[in-house]
Amino acid sequence: MNNTTPIIGLAGGIGSGKSTITKCFNAIGIQSVDADDVARFVVKPGSDCLSQIHQHYGDSILLKDGSLNRSALRTIIFNEPKERLWLESLTHPAIRKEIQTQLNNTSSKYALLVHPLLFETKQNTICQFVIAIDVSSEIQLQRVIARDQISRENAEKIIATQLSNSERINRADLVLENSGNINEMNAKVITLHEKILELLVC
Repeated sequence: MNNTTPIIGLAGGIGSGKSTITKCFNAIGIQSVDADDVARFVVKPGSDCLSQIHQHYGDSILLKDGSLNRSALRTIIFNEPKERLWLESLTHPAIRKEIQTQLNNTSSKYALLVHPLLFETKQNTICQFVIAIDVSSEIQLQRVIARDQISRENAEKIIATQLSNSERINRADLVLENSGNINEMNAKVITLHEKILELLVC
């Protein structure tokens, strides 16, 4: 583990605005590692994870170009809890290893670990501080439905597998409320960034 770059966790459920907030941090020079990006990386064509997923589910889980059919996989794992557990047992160790590799290559004042399941996967244990995104469940639902073109029922199932907003906030060190426009978010991130720098000195 790279001890020269402190790690700050950014925890927020699906549809909480993690990507937008991360860009605000990136704009002020803070490097980030996004667990969602890593999750896509570890199942890319030719990966061991994708090979095992293919063996487990068959050709229906692949698109014509050989990449993972995420929509088909999502339908399976959110309707069959045992399948979700199987998939997590396969991918989570690979994701954890790749996250650490990428964090080791950061060099900003601190690195942001962006993770929808930060506490659930115990990745918070490698963070010096954790920021929880505060957003209403209704806003989350609307964002997920619009972005992923899925039903409200399926969006609710996805959100139900994650910690609630209040649970995440209770376990975090810092809270970032995500409402309003991008200018307001930029201002909030700059204020929070200054607070983090103060905490890291203490």
